[in-house]
Amino acid sequence: MVSTAVPEIQEMVIGEAVNARTAALSSFHSLGPPDLVHLTKVHARTNAQEAGTYHYVTGIDTSSASIAAYLNTLTYSYAPGEGQLWFGKQQNWKIQTGVYCCYNSLSRVDLRVRVHIPGSVEAFVIDERGEKHKATDQIMLETYLCSVIRAILFADDEDYNITAYRRFNPLPNREAEEKFLDAAEKLFTKGWQLGSELEVQVPTLLSNNLTATFFKHLELTGRYNEGINLLEKLREKEPDFAALLARVLLDMDEEVKAVQLLHNSIITSPRDPNLLDLQTRFCMSKNRLDFALATAKRAVNSAPSEFGPWARLVKVYIEQHDFQSALLTLNSCPMFPYQNVDLHRMPVAQRMHLPVPTDGVLQDIIDDSIPGENENTNVDPALSRLPASSLRGTFAKAYDLLVEIVHEIGWDMLLKYRSKVFIMEEEYRNLKTETNGTKTGKHNRADSNASQVAVNGTSLSTGRTPEGSVMGDDDKKDMPAADIVKPAQSVDAELVKGSEEHHPANAATEPVVPASATPFRSKRLCERWLDNLFMVMYEDMRVYTLWRAEFAHFKSQQLPYNKSLRELEILGALAMRLKHTEEAAEAFSQSMNIRFSARALKGLLDIYTARNEPINILQATVKLTSYDHRWYKEFSPSLIVAMKRLVREEGSQKLRNMIHGSDNSTSVIELMDGYFEMAKQFKWPGYEDDDDGK
Repeated sequence: MVSTAVPEIQEMVIGEAVNARTAALSSFHSLGPPDLVHLTKVHARTNAQEAGTYHYVTGIDTSSASIAAYLNTLTYSYAPGEGQLWFGKQQNWKIQTGVYCCYNSLSRVDLRVRVHIPGSVEAFVIDERGEKHKATDQIMLETYLCSVIRAILFADDEDYNITAYRRFNPLPNREAEEKFLDAAEKLFTKGWQLGSELEVQVPTLLSNNLTATFFKHLELTGRYNEGINLLEKLREKEPDFAALLARVLLDMDEEVKAVQLLHNSIITSPRDPNLLDLQTRFCMSKNRLDFALATAKRAVNSAPSEFGPWARLVKVYIEQHDFQSALLTLNSCPMFPYQNVDLHRMPVAQRMHLPVPTDGVLQDIIDDSIPGENENTNVDPALSRLPASSLRGTFAKAYDLLVEIVHEIGWDMLLKYRSKVFIMEEEYRNLKTETNGTKTGKHNRADSNASQVAVNGTSLSTGRTPEGSVMGDDDKKDMPAADIVKPAQSVDAELVKGSEEHHPANAATEPVVPASATPFRSKRLCERWLDNLFMVMYEDMRVYTLWRAEFAHFKSQQLPYNKSLRELEILGALAMRLKHTEEAAEAFSQSMNIRFSARALKGLLDIYTARNEPINILQATVKLTSYDHRWYKEFSPSLIVAMKRLVREEGSQKLRNMIHGSDNSTSVIELMDGYFEMAKQFKWPGYEDDDDGK
């Protein structure tokens, strides 16, 4: 069995990490932070109090017995003379007390399990006021479900890339899956209290983190029949679950049953936005855009305050090549701020111990630094300040829709459509000049709420031409010229850092113009957030064009084109955002030639998956699995999905032979065998029953 390492953060004062968590309980608004494990160590011979350390973990069963078993395994990791080293030296202490903290998002309390080694186990809860209460069976059930949701949703979320964080698979076998489904059945109607994905403004019975976890579980295990059985039971009590049931039927290719269910359910609930949105997706998959348009409009009318139906309508217009309607609809999308994750400030650590596992790590994986440490050193400022990479929630989705339009028609045509459907500032100034008979001064942006500047005009607030606003002269000296037209606007082209907090919630879509202004009657005012997204896309397009021109210039001169690892990662991510997969693969491959890069390899894995290249997918999965193991991550839904697809298309025996026939170490092969064990447990398509792993 492959050994795992345990990261540790040593406190300045013993117990201050738990106290900081207690003080922050009232600030948690969604799922809460990962589970916290605090250990009090004493000297192995004198029993003198030595140190307090802690780490984070998800994927552990939160029953008292399971937590006690987990803490007991840590005693072996810290056994004097036998366990892992402490900064290169043998351990000279033992664990005296362990405290496991797990947040219950339903009851808004923190479950604490205190284990004395050797000795007793005590389970209790702490509320937002810091008061201690008894841990009831209902509290334990809710806490377990919340822990599984965090383990699945946090596993690949970059917002939770925190130090000393261990991730385990919460559903490693059928028994664990049955326990999860049983808890979900009992608490499904409370799912709206658990928050929702970033694109959902108000969590509902059908749109929340519990339903997202439920569908992710089905994707990982392929146990659709169990999901159908659960939803059938829930549907008997609440007919609205028909939308989720139809979605599962579509996922398992039972289209006839799904369509029949959709038909009957829509007759009963004609204004259900979930049913209408699902019907729209199905019609789009069958290329019946006429039907999709009708149902998408009905979904928008049924849920006008939600972003999802509006975004779906935009996609329908894009596929119909009705780009003017797509822009107008995108401009009408309800946008709302991005909520920060539930991570509270911890006290300053005395030191951190991040040991390298003794096995399971490939030779080419760099393990001498923390991921992200000093990564922006020697990075071109024009690359490091690209604002698109920081977009979250509805703003990131809206940006993706703009990219789809540009991918279809190009940047110049997008600006032409923009000038057709939105009021430009210069023409608005001209109109005011004509109607008032006076010379118009500087236009106040607050009066028009995000009016636009002409494509080739000059910014009123800065007096600068479109070519000179973002990069300084020093930045442009070494960059080839690019013919990307900048959409000038009436305010400085600042990075979109505050747009998520200051966009107008209920801005009017009808411009206030004189009745005689015939050209304006068919135009609208562009929302400020969309105006900013145009500038964000301009920055991406400009940097991308300069990069490709510079690369072509160096290539034509037969000169080496050198970029740092981090710069190539940024350029690869930029190309992926703009849907230039060939250029993205080129940048990611160049960064991998410098040294191992998990960011680049994850990008390459997405490209290999889109191209259906099984050998490259398998090789990338092996390396990423080893990398995750080095950083205490034993569970990655994205890698499980990649392996599940390979097993379905290539067969488990063939893949196992390819792994065993490679030059990987025995410990790395054992890590990969974990995927085949999961395939055996859940009977993935393509798994061969006679495959005994030998």
